[in-house]
Amino acid sequence: MGTVALAPGLSRKLKKVLESRTDSPELLASLNTLSTFYTDNTPQSRRNLRSIIEKRSLSINQEFLLASDAAQQALDRVEEEVNSLAECCDKIAKALNSCNASTGDIISTTERLKQELDVTTQRQEIVSCFLRDYQLSSEEINALREEELNEDFFKALAHVQEIHANCKILLRTHHQRAGLELMDMMAVYQEGAYERLCRWVQTECRRLGDTDNPEISELLKTAIRCLRERPVLFKYCAEELANMRHHALFRRFISALTRGGPGGLPRPIEVHAHDPLRYVGDMLAWLHQALASERELVHVLLDPDAVVDTGPTARRFSNISENESGKIGSDLTFVLDRVFEGVCRPFKVRVEQVLQSQPSLIISYKLSNQLEFYSYTISDLLGRETALCHTLWTLKDAAQKTFFDILKTRGEKLLRYPPLVAVDLSPPPAVREGVSVLIEIIETYDSMMVPPSGKKPDFAPVISALLDPIIQMCEQAAEAHKSKGVHSSRRSRVSSDAGQLNKSSVDAILANSSFVPPSQSSETPSKIFLINCLCAIQQPLLGHGAAAEYVKNLGTMIENHMRVLAEKEVDTILRRCNLLSKMPHFHDTANDPLAEMEETSPASMSESLKVFFGVILGNENSLPEFEQLQVPKLRSEAVAQVSKSLAEAYDLVYNAIMNPENHYPDPKSLARHPPDQIRTILGI
Repeated sequence: MGTVALAPGLSRKLKKVLESRTDSPELLASLNTLSTFYTDNTPQSRRNLRSIIEKRSLSINQEFLLASDAAQQALDRVEEEVNSLAECCDKIAKALNSCNASTGDIISTTERLKQELDVTTQRQEIVSCFLRDYQLSSEEINALREEELNEDFFKALAHVQEIHANCKILLRTHHQRAGLELMDMMAVYQEGAYERLCRWVQTECRRLGDTDNPEISELLKTAIRCLRERPVLFKYCAEELANMRHHALFRRFISALTRGGPGGLPRPIEVHAHDPLRYVGDMLAWLHQALASERELVHVLLDPDAVVDTGPTARRFSNISENESGKIGSDLTFVLDRVFEGVCRPFKVRVEQVLQSQPSLIISYKLSNQLEFYSYTISDLLGRETALCHTLWTLKDAAQKTFFDILKTRGEKLLRYPPLVAVDLSPPPAVREGVSVLIEIIETYDSMMVPPSGKKPDFAPVISALLDPIIQMCEQAAEAHKSKGVHSSRRSRVSSDAGQLNKSSVDAILANSSFVPPSQSSETPSKIFLINCLCAIQQPLLGHGAAAEYVKNLGTMIENHMRVLAEKEVDTILRRCNLLSKMPHFHDTANDPLAEMEETSPASMSESLKVFFGVILGNENSLPEFEQLQVPKLRSEAVAQVSKSLAEAYDLVYNAIMNPENHYPDPKSLARHPPDQIRTILGI
């Protein structure tokens, strides 16, 4: 059967119902709300559903209107109040407009007066700054001219200097006339203040001369710093200070010399005039201590670096003077030189009296060192070109001259009366005495004080001045002994020649050799005496650094004398053996064969070698043993040197005899001992 077609409207509604979702939150909320007032589910109720819903909406709106009626009334009242306020504002605006129209002239006048007040205030500040920077107050003028000198005076003077400096800046602008007038005015105030300050400082400096250790007020320190701006006035004050301290120091020095301290302690320096070292040392120590105190006093017054800062005024003047440090140093030296100029003469007179009293050698040397130490020390503090330092250096040179004059007199006396040589050839007492004095001087030299700026003086002139005359004395004594030995040997030789005329030449040589010991030749005793003297000088000086160079020279002299002594002894032995005159032929190999020469003939050589072997192989006194040398080491060295020279001479003779070119017949019988045997016999 066929389907029935629905009406289009119904179909569309049915389709819309079928397509709607029943689980959406909006539909559920609507149904939930509907369930609150839709209770009867009847056909009639369903037909009237729209009207029921509209009635429900209408009732809700009526409830809202009833609930909002109070708020609406309140808003109406607010509107009425706002309208009344607007009416009041309009009335006020009208009143203000009318007042503004009537008071416009007063407001413009007020604005104009306010601007004029600002300009006047600014001008007042400018005038105040100008007066502060370019004018002095009545209080400052009074402080500069009339009041007693105090801190206000220096503040006013500093203000004057500031104004003067400001005027220089003003001159660079178009206000040059005002700047010049102000500068002239400030110059008058400044010059008057400086003159017043100079007179006050001179008065205070005169008071400084009344006491030994014056107290320096801060006011005086500031015043002197201010015066450095005026070199001429400052020089006047410095001279016044120097003169006052000059007289005060002179009185103190004379009092220390003659009266001592308060109550007699410390005792007067001249109490120790009998002790030159302490006397001069006490005076130098007093001067050094006085220099320290006076230097501190002058530094406190004249050197701004030594002044305690007392405020802006002190810093201002200190900064000004720091740019003149070189000038400050010269001023300090000038004042201190003048202060100590007065004590130079009494000090110099007393030291010269000590030097003229003929002090001992050691005392004069210690005085020279003492004066040299204080000369360097005081020169470091005071300056080399001052009167006191010049006096000290002059006295130091005088003490040194006295010392060397004593040494010269001592040396001339030794050379004028040289001692006789002792029998045992020992050094004379003058040598030991001179060395003892030198050691004491060296100990003084090693312990002397050396200032930082100085150095130890050269000690070589002292050693030379003391030891050179002693060595010359020993040489003169040795020469006199040598001359005496030559005369005595000549007399003994003449007396012995007559008894030996009938003897053979070999016997005569042997007899002479036994009569005159080899150690008693004419020059040997004098050389041994000189070596003993030089050793007596050298040995005690070993280990003393100050005499190291001289000890080295003495060693060289001893070596030279030892060499000459050994050569003389060897020559004496060779001369006794009649070999000394033959030695040149053995050295010169270019001549004819030696056997054909008369002086080196086999017979002559046989006799000479017999004597030589007799000396070498003879008794223990045949060879010199130098018993009179007082240093065992030198004694053994001299014996070894003689033995070595004799062995070398025999080597030369032996080689010449064994040389076939010299045509010696049977050379082995002529030189029967080889050189090795001779060396063994001589102990080499």
